[in-house]
Amino acid sequence: MNIQGINHFCFSVADLEKSIAFYEQVFEATLRVKGRKLAYFDMGGIWIALNQEELKRDRANRTYTHIAFTIAEEDFDAIMERLHRLQVEVLPGRVRDIRDRQSIYFLDPDGHMFEFHTGTLSDRLDYYRSEKSHMIFYD
Repeated sequence: MNIQGINHFCFSVADLEKSIAFYEQVFEATLRVKGRKLAYFDMGGIWIALNQEELKRDRANRTYTHIAFTIAEEDFDAIMERLHRLQVEVLPGRVRDIRDRQSIYFLDPDGHMFEFHTGTLSDRLDYYRSEKSHMIFYD
């Protein structure tokens, strides 16, 4: 397996507007897109995603927060097979459009969520531009 680098960081947030202000002010991150319950930033070349989730904030309630690493599309099946062979807990992925590329979500022994993803922020933004008219894009 050849991990190519970090793909993106995604954090579950309780209040999207408050979190947007925090990332803009504290990290001077550049807002790239804002939806009803999500926002994407460019932070020094790092893709930061925020997903608003309305749930009780404790360890018993899993969030969508995860760290994603970029993998090559052609390695996807082999990596999935390797994770299964190693008896890693692989989570069911969400249904996604092919333009949004492929992902594998999995947990470490302590329950931290990770993702191997074949797409880029540009892939995601292009897909959203064509399908999500409610979103506001910032160039």
